[in-house]
Amino acid sequence: MDSYDTFNHILVSLFNEIMDIEEKAIITESFQDITNNDMHVIEAIGIGTPKNMSAIAKQLHVTTGTLTISMNSLVKKGYVKRERSERDRRVVYIMLTAKGKLAYRHHAEFHRKMTEALVEGLDPEETKLLVRALTNLKNFFENYAK
Repeated sequence: MDSYDTFNHILVSLFNEIMDIEEKAIITESFQDITNNDMHVIEAIGIGTPKNMSAIAKQLHVTTGTLTISMNSLVKKGYVKRERSERDRRVVYIMLTAKGKLAYRHHAEFHRKMTEALVEGLDPEETKLLVRALTNLKNFFENYAK
């Protein structure tokens, strides 16, 4: 198998399996009431400064209407809370609850382990080359839809 076939096989396998593998790793007994998509919304909200719906929707590349459906579910399940701005009551900020922060950290740990596995055994030059290759792939996806 030449390099093109090898890369193609690896990429297709990764894309077909990554969501399933991630879901099995993330949706554990502690977090069985949420979906993989919910976990990505939680990741987009983050544990830093509260965000508004528009900022989160933009980060996830979805409409605010689509995000509202997920957000309502996450609020009901106790992972997320909404809070009106004191300055401008029209603005609603979204933030994670304590339960949401636990889910966020659980998801981040999976990503940390995945990233460590990716660079395991690589020297600094190989790591630079891998970063460049993955950046090329990311740019391809960003520009493909345009």
